[in-house]
Amino acid sequence: MDSDGTQDARGTQANPVPRARSGVPPMPTEAPGVPPRPDGSAFLAWLRTPRPEALPGVWRFGHRPRAAEEPEQIPARQLLSGALIAFLVGWLVWSLLYNGYLGGWWMLPLYAMLPDSWAPGGSLQSVIAGYVWYTIVALVIMIVVGRLGRWGEVWRRFAAPHLKQKEEGPVAPPVEQDPAEWPQLRAVGAVEAAERLAADARAGLMRDVDHARISRAWQGVRSGRHDLAAFTGAVLESGSAACLHPSGDRDLPARIARHDLLTGQVRLGTAADDPRNPYAYRGAGLALGPELLGTSLLAVGPAGSGKTGTVIRPLAESLCLHALAGRAAVVVVGAAGAGLGPADAYDVVVRIGHPESVYDLDLYGGTGDPDEAAAVLAEALVGDLADPHPGSDSRRSTTVLAQLLGPFRAVHGRFPSVPELRQLLDGAPGPLAALRTALEGSGQESLVRELDARERQSAHPGDVASVLADRIALLDRPAFAGFFDTSGQTKPFSLKALDHPVRVRVDLPERGHADASRMLARLVLAQFTASVAVREDRSLFACLVLDDATGVVTPEAVRGIQRLRSANAGAVLTLRTLDDVPRPLRGPLLGAAGCRMALSGLTPWDGQDFAEVWGKEWIEARDVTDRQIIAETPAGKALHMLRRVITGKAPTQRAVTVRQVERERWSASELAHGVPPGHAVLSLTDVKGEHAPPLLVDLRGQ
Repeated sequence: MDSDGTQDARGTQANPVPRARSGVPPMPTEAPGVPPRPDGSAFLAWLRTPRPEALPGVWRFGHRPRAAEEPEQIPARQLLSGALIAFLVGWLVWSLLYNGYLGGWWMLPLYAMLPDSWAPGGSLQSVIAGYVWYTIVALVIMIVVGRLGRWGEVWRRFAAPHLKQKEEGPVAPPVEQDPAEWPQLRAVGAVEAAERLAADARAGLMRDVDHARISRAWQGVRSGRHDLAAFTGAVLESGSAACLHPSGDRDLPARIARHDLLTGQVRLGTAADDPRNPYAYRGAGLALGPELLGTSLLAVGPAGSGKTGTVIRPLAESLCLHALAGRAAVVVVGAAGAGLGPADAYDVVVRIGHPESVYDLDLYGGTGDPDEAAAVLAEALVGDLADPHPGSDSRRSTTVLAQLLGPFRAVHGRFPSVPELRQLLDGAPGPLAALRTALEGSGQESLVRELDARERQSAHPGDVASVLADRIALLDRPAFAGFFDTSGQTKPFSLKALDHPVRVRVDLPERGHADASRMLARLVLAQFTASVAVREDRSLFACLVLDDATGVVTPEAVRGIQRLRSANAGAVLTLRTLDDVPRPLRGPLLGAAGCRMALSGLTPWDGQDFAEVWGKEWIEARDVTDRQIIAETPAGKALHMLRRVITGKAPTQRAVTVRQVERERWSASELAHGVPPGHAVLSLTDVKGEHAPPLLVDLRGQ
């Protein structure tokens, strides 16, 4: 069946090579503590685990919501001392009553209820009634002193956590509510398909990617994009292996992070139990999914702070799993050897500058429109040279390139290669004359006028063609001789393939080609923002993961990132410092990214930019003044001594002044010096507009 998980990328120049998998891949790792079993119990336990609705960024798998506000807790010493004293008081009262020191008045209710024939102490019935009354009185005393001594809180805080029994696995719910029984299929009459999938789940033949992929295909059936009969036929024939990804893969070769494909989340860490975090987030897992990445993520931290290992790699891994499930298309860009995942985890690996690379990169983004190709290429070549203000652009460079690309394509039926484009920009008379002759012979006068305008402009001082020629010369090197081919001799990858659930990794050359790498990163970003805006199928989430965006952020790039949310797409960018971004663009960049992360080791001036964008909040400040109470009588001194034993503090009289003050959520100094190693401060905004304040997150707390 042609479903969202089975659409091939043929005809788009992506052409992922199918790789068959033999045997059954291992069970998912999403059920922590539940070992894999051949009967599918681990998968069923994972599938049936509760996932309650939660605040943005909370890891929902097995989450237990907390109160919005932190309850006030009595200090442990004071609580235990009060409980012990309450017990002693209760024991003393009972002893005095039982031994008759307080008289027999407390027995009068018993005597009033006993029949006259039951003489007190003279019959077995009266003896039993007496002990029952003793028990009732003792229980009343215990309840009273227990409430006064807060025994219930003592139990909850100190006893109950140590007496909890091991939690049992989730109990199987009724068939109409059991996700393993596929009730959504049964509801429309596809009972046989549901039975086949449920049998595979119980037999251990299904895992999380299979469930997510088939669920995605079922969504296509419900939306009318696919036929119900074709879907049920594929399921009855292949079971949990139905609707496969074009690569044939049913899982990644390895996983380093915890994923929950039922909610689409990947866990990055744990919200620290810190007073600066809202109480509802403290101790909860912190996770990201497409609903948050759809607003884009910017992570800033120095080298060694964990950007690649704890942020980029887990996110890339999660997006690749989503692509296998037919939910997403992902492009991961980074330096060669940056640790962005094994090559087997991707359908297309473009290793620019590597002689053994199977795939090439389309310099023109797969478009046949000269104006569109010129705009994208100009952004890559000289986008960083444009005036770094949100209102600036590189239209002059676009015009120059369009004046050359249009005539060349009209004559040759393709765009120029890198050496040919360099000659045209340098104004070499031979290639320009050949173009003019061919255009005049075919009667294309409008394109001849384009060449005439180009020749006139080249004679003026300050012509941008020379700058473009210098930049394109960075790609006209022996190391790139076999790349950026336009004659059809290579397999160029085009970002037009983002209509399909493709997994792409682009390895940039670093050693000796740093300027070319930054230029190519700008090219991929420009092509990505242009391609996702014109996709036919926007139900696929498209994401660009760019490890180290140094020199990539331009005015046009910021505008492109701002437009991604409406196209069901997002970008993940990392920077070592905001100094790598022109000063006028730092505010717009932070504003364009809905999710912002400041990692440990941030500089104070970078912290100042984050502090400004996170703003201030009103808090309740308390000024407490304690004045010691002096006892003058022996009884008062004894009472004060007892109070000191119970509370551990001298008796004081406290005066509290409460006032509302406005302060920064996180100051520049706190971001620079108060974030421990392995931690980050992260704020979140999802595509619906819900947001989470800056949270201190332990990235090592999986």
